[in-house]
Amino acid sequence: MAFRKEPQFTHGTVAKTAVVLVNLGTPDAPTTKAVRRYLKQFLSDLRVVEIPRAIWWAILHGVILPFRSSKSAHKYASIWTNEGSPLKVHTDKQATLLRGYLGQRGHQVKVAFAMRYGSPSIADVLDQLKADGCERILILPAYPQYSATTTASIYDAVFAHYAQVRNVPELRLIKHYHDHDEYIQALKESVQAYWAMHGMPDKLVMSFHGVPKRTLMLGDPYHCECYKTARLLAQQLGLGPEQYQVTFQSRFGKAEWLQPYTAPTLQKMAKQGVKRVDVMCPGFTSDCLETLEEIAIEAKQDFLGAGGKEFHFIPCLNQSQAWISAMATLVEEHMIGWPTHLTSTERAELQQQADVSKQCAERLGAAQ
Repeated sequence: MAFRKEPQFTHGTVAKTAVVLVNLGTPDAPTTKAVRRYLKQFLSDLRVVEIPRAIWWAILHGVILPFRSSKSAHKYASIWTNEGSPLKVHTDKQATLLRGYLGQRGHQVKVAFAMRYGSPSIADVLDQLKADGCERILILPAYPQYSATTTASIYDAVFAHYAQVRNVPELRLIKHYHDHDEYIQALKESVQAYWAMHGMPDKLVMSFHGVPKRTLMLGDPYHCECYKTARLLAQQLGLGPEQYQVTFQSRFGKAEWLQPYTAPTLQKMAKQGVKRVDVMCPGFTSDCLETLEEIAIEAKQDFLGAGGKEFHFIPCLNQSQAWISAMATLVEEHMIGWPTHLTSTERAELQQQADVSKQCAERLGAAQ
């Protein structure tokens, strides 16, 4: 086989360390053409759809792509921003802030973001990091709970890329952090901040992305990790079992998925007299189509249409200070042993640059 071309080697070059924050992905635009391209890549992944290829290929190209692309494009258009796709915007900003937090903690580390489907692709980002002289790569999936459909798919893409590389860097991959103390704390602070402004609901619903039930039967730990996250968060919030509910959203196809399903559960709550419900999505670290459209719009209609009086969506962690700090801690824990610490001189120079930037920002603010 032919390996990818290596960048020109220079003796004496200091090897660098990089962190790659990887999220699911998004279409490049809220158009039928862009969504069709994105869905084709996403739904062609063997990790995502475990149906015999010949059967699935006919369904995908004969039914799903021709009919679902336009409908999905309309949904994306309803949540698209001036900056672009919310998921991509949030992931980009998270990577930038994570770089800053790690620098403040004394680490000289490059931080980039990639998408499993769409752009920037994992392969393109890894190629660029190699060109930048990065010899140590830490992969940070944006999924707190491990699933073969998500985290393992990222691993597949990383391994497939390096199978074509002659000089493979030192590689570390984070599997999950569903029960990490700082992740749970970030969720807690997010909920408490929301409740401080809007009051508490009758019921808190924690909606996670669904997967087919057969994956649980075959040994995927996702279901258990979702429930552990929910239990730990409820404990931190001081909630009893009757005050919160775990559900699973985004069901696709006719097969049974993890239950209880989010929409029917919300409708049932409304009919049982639950007047106010707050819904959060702990499995999503960035707001996206599944949170902003499926929950904040569709699920709200389901609850209110069934007789509920008040529906609140609690935003994802996005760029919250507690979450960026949690990511920095997570990265630090997985970089142990790598030479990432700045010298005292380098730290002083960075601090000086930060001070100058702050002064410039203050002057600009005063001038305006």
